[in-house]
Amino acid sequence: MNEVTSPATRRSFVNNADDTESIRSLFRKLLLADGHDVVSADDGAAALEAVREHHPDVILLDVTMPRVDGLEVCRRLKADPATRLTPVVLVTGQTDLSDRIRGLEAGADEFLSKPVHPHELRARVRSLTRMKHLIDALDSAEAAFMTLALTIEARDPMTNGHCERLAQHAVRLGRALGLGAEDLEALHRGGYLHDVGKIGVPDSVLLKPGPLTPDEFELMKRHPAIGDSLCAPLQSLRRVRPIVLCHHERIDGSGYPAGLRGEEVPLLAQIVGIVDMYDALTSARSYRPAWPVEDTVRYLLKEVEKGRFHAHHVETFLETLSIPSATLVH
Repeated sequence: MNEVTSPATRRSFVNNADDTESIRSLFRKLLLADGHDVVSADDGAAALEAVREHHPDVILLDVTMPRVDGLEVCRRLKADPATRLTPVVLVTGQTDLSDRIRGLEAGADEFLSKPVHPHELRARVRSLTRMKHLIDALDSAEAAFMTLALTIEARDPMTNGHCERLAQHAVRLGRALGLGAEDLEALHRGGYLHDVGKIGVPDSVLLKPGPLTPDEFELMKRHPAIGDSLCAPLQSLRRVRPIVLCHHERIDGSGYPAGLRGEEVPLLAQIVGIVDMYDALTSARSYRPAWPVEDTVRYLLKEVEKGRFHAHHVETFLETLSIPSATLVH
């Protein structure tokens, strides 16, 4: 059985693979009475197709569905970025602990035991629908932050594409360093959001065509903390906040805003710091032309010599760019 509700219409998508038509009819009647739209599918393959078509808010899966069973459907849904946050309820007649464990391993969010009590079914769907709407609201807020970041980038035409390039470089370096999927996702988001705090920096400072005065530089140094404060209310950005706050920190303590040292600087922030410097130097700015790649590589290696970046991180990054190995001598 599958059941869903979508944010705007409270759509409920129900897939009931039970052999008994009366059970499917009962579930449909109960959910329609609560204001959900219900779509039924009679096997696992049809359930997957219905999810792709209807984008449900809640999915009820009978474990013993034909063709593709409920556990496998659940695994596929949770492995797909488009549906992994959609609540999945497994409906089962099995009561053994091992069956529950298999369901949890497949990614199920909830269980209902047969025979399902009507009040429990309705209460679970209502609760999970509310949860999905909150998730969707967070996603919308995060999308607004991404738009804000790109809007800030657009203030300076010479930084066009910087966020996208940074996200790509950071993910490539993170993957080369062996980081897991959650860290890679944070690096991708962090690449776009690292400078979101520049919304608080005046154009007269951000777009100045020459060196900043000490007072202007102090204004510029506030942008990591401003960005961190903007991201703080969103739980979905908790892994991104260290990147936003610390991407200008350096492991020798010479960075800002807190002068962190060594492993006090979060690894993801170290990664973004390296690729940010590379992209900034190889891109033209209002106050200087773009540096040649060779000069930028030499500068990064000097930063390693000064103790500001880890040699392994910089050399791995250069390898991802297919920089000739002879260039790595320092």
